[in-house]
Amino acid sequence: MSEHILIVEDEPKIARLIADYLSGSGYTPHHLSHGDDVLPWLLDRPEGGQPVLVLLDLMLPGTDGLTLCRQIRQQWPGLPVIMLTARVEEVDRLLGLELGADDYICKPFSPREVVARVKAVLRRIRGPEPEDPPSLSHNQLVLDHDGWRALADGRDIELTAVEFQLLKVMMASPGRIFSRDQLMDHMYRDHRIVSERTVDSHIKKLRRKIADVWPDREVIRSVYGVGYKYQPEE
Repeated sequence: MSEHILIVEDEPKIARLIADYLSGSGYTPHHLSHGDDVLPWLLDRPEGGQPVLVLLDLMLPGTDGLTLCRQIRQQWPGLPVIMLTARVEEVDRLLGLELGADDYICKPFSPREVVARVKAVLRRIRGPEPEDPPSLSHNQLVLDHDGWRALADGRDIELTAVEFQLLKVMMASPGRIFSRDQLMDHMYRDHRIVSERTVDSHIKKLRRKIADVWPDREVIRSVYGVGYKYQPEE
């Protein structure tokens, strides 16, 4: 089940752009444009429907972002808040963080940067991810995590670190479709800004290396307009 993120932003274009990128990264975004609607919306969430994070604009109609941040901290102390603002004065930055904001992003910003900061805050709160098993295998395609090798019928297909990471992510969830944004997040843990064509280029090289060993198999498949998936043959 995808995780919910609440976007509180009174500029529709900005909110829509952030929502699109969050959706592409596997989250379920919800948008509110008026500060007075935030607390009632949070109080009305059913069990399991509470957001895992709030993206909160500083300047809102009705209740302002700083007041909302304080109220959220009082009622939901474990709910992380990232503040969005065009006001870059240091006093506002410090005040926002002192009220309990987990991060602070100044406009204008890249929507991909927002997604990266969301993931960074959630990782910081939740702690490190579980370690990978020593190996992962599907129909004689074996990933050796300790040696960072991929073996097709026992033959090392000599992947780069990025290609290995891509294959590892997709093999861990056979049949699942990954968007390019999701794959980029796994390829570049430092969240650098790269073109979506970079993913296509790595996938193309990865396919070619697998085809050198398995010319009659297509285990990495394109899903038009969505992304890629690993689909092992039965």
